[in-house]
Amino acid sequence: MASGDVIEELGLDPDELRSKYREERDKRLRSDGNEQYVNMVGEFAHYIEDPYIKRVERAPLTDHTHVVIIGGGFGGLLAGARLRDAGVKDIRVIEKGGDFGGTWYWNRYPGAACDIESYIYLPLLEETGYMPVEKYSRAPEILAHSRRIAEHYNLYDKACLQTEITGLNWDDDAAVWVIETDRSDRMTADHVVMSNGPLNRPKLPGIPGVESFKGHSFHTSRWDYDYTGGDSSGGLTGLKGKRVGIIGTGATAVQCVPHIGEAAEQLYVFQRTPSSIDVRNNRPTDPDWAKSLTPGWHKDRMENFNTLVSGGFASQDLVMDGWTHIIRNLLFIAQQEGNKDLSPEHLAELAEIADFQKMEQVRARVDEIVKDKATAEALKPWYRQFCKRPCFHDGYLPTFNRPNVELVHTDGQGVERITGNAIIANGKTYEIDCLIYATGFEVGTEYARRAGYDVGGRDGRKLSEHWAEGYRSLHGMLVNGFPNLIVMGTVQAGFTANYPHLLDEQAKQIAYLITEAEKRQAKVFEVSKEAEAAWVSEIISKAMMREKFLEECTPGYYNNEGKLSKMARQNTSYGAGSNAYFAILEGWRSTGAMEGLEFHT
Repeated sequence: MASGDVIEELGLDPDELRSKYREERDKRLRSDGNEQYVNMVGEFAHYIEDPYIKRVERAPLTDHTHVVIIGGGFGGLLAGARLRDAGVKDIRVIEKGGDFGGTWYWNRYPGAACDIESYIYLPLLEETGYMPVEKYSRAPEILAHSRRIAEHYNLYDKACLQTEITGLNWDDDAAVWVIETDRSDRMTADHVVMSNGPLNRPKLPGIPGVESFKGHSFHTSRWDYDYTGGDSSGGLTGLKGKRVGIIGTGATAVQCVPHIGEAAEQLYVFQRTPSSIDVRNNRPTDPDWAKSLTPGWHKDRMENFNTLVSGGFASQDLVMDGWTHIIRNLLFIAQQEGNKDLSPEHLAELAEIADFQKMEQVRARVDEIVKDKATAEALKPWYRQFCKRPCFHDGYLPTFNRPNVELVHTDGQGVERITGNAIIANGKTYEIDCLIYATGFEVGTEYARRAGYDVGGRDGRKLSEHWAEGYRSLHGMLVNGFPNLIVMGTVQAGFTANYPHLLDEQAKQIAYLITEAEKRQAKVFEVSKEAEAAWVSEIISKAMMREKFLEECTPGYYNNEGKLSKMARQNTSYGAGSNAYFAILEGWRSTGAMEGLEFHT
């Protein structure tokens, strides 16, 4: 069966769908890109204050630590764990939150849960002897597991919680990093691991009048339960009699909107771009299945999922969820064709057909659930599934059948203005008592802005200067001119939907780098200019592999808000995919040559 026959059997018109996707994308293109978001400083600083715990005072520190890790989320926890496994004893974690957890310390909004299967999303399950209670863990369980990891690996020892970095500078004479904080600390470290995370700084849209609202407002990552009542399981009794507006319809809104709609007198959901909402079907962990698992199951399951969502082939789909469904569609279509032509070009064609089929199913689900036809039409996503992060929820769409919930679809334009007591959209005024920003976290803004500090390397050169014309690194982790500094994250690294998988691979690399340098009696290691330039060249060349796909996507943080450029191409993840990236790291370690690094005793 040829691909044309498959299309006909599925009842799809690819040209019509491509045209519709392009039309919807073009409505949302903006000239300001990431500049549309307000930096949360000054009058907006209260949006990032910690509402969950009171500040505990302590004396300033001036001590020395072998390895300092910045960030206590999954990246920092994994780096600490793998360093402990490698025998590193002197570790300090610095975290601005009141506890470990990172994103899961901040995300306590009602309904918060992971959307990647918990058996692969929660790190170090076998090492800590823990099994999640459900297929998709809820926020309190994830936060508790973060604490479990920190306790298991003794990372609370020397940890500086409720502490923000204000200065990070390399002292070339002493060959140490000097770290300053908002606690008046001035400590030093031989090595610094920056695991600030891509989702650490809340994003506030620069809507005209955003500063003028006089009612109650907060960001979902700093949920105000004193105002709403309830907890992460719902029960928002404080919203009784309240008119609530929520801006944003991404993964966070999808999870909290059902709880707000249940409690508020009136809820207005302001939508620029609808999310793709697939079946969630959460369920308790089967104890018999858990008992049947053999050592190594966690790594095998992570790798199986990653292969499938990266477009690779696996003989079995272990996770079997909405993320891997599109790959099952692709394999079915390929089998229907008899697998005669599996060239990259033909596979790309088949993947597009499988994507069309998947998104048609997602849109049909909206019609099945949402009763009002106009609302249903507005909730349909018109783009390929992985242009934006897919969402999985069984309560979001039914919420729009409530008489007190109104979807305000702005047809890609967004909210026009905010006043002292209202939101204006589509020329209409919606008076509200409470404004909730479900607008996510900054991703494509400058690193120093997201981190909250700049980094000074050799000769006082700032990291922001080094990256002024684009990110430069080896493997996304090592930067020339910044010795003994290791960066964790997706930029110039292997992006995967299951982000902790990438973090674990980078954590293994970190443990190797630090311990192997010590074996060579090298006090300082640094990537050479040549190795850095070669990796940047590799990133740019491989970026072409994904660029055509991203060009056709609706704007979002996956495609730099629709502003693809030479710099955006350089500031992206490794285009050959995460599996290829993981293999590069493993291969680099296996040679023992530490190629591209310079050492100083």
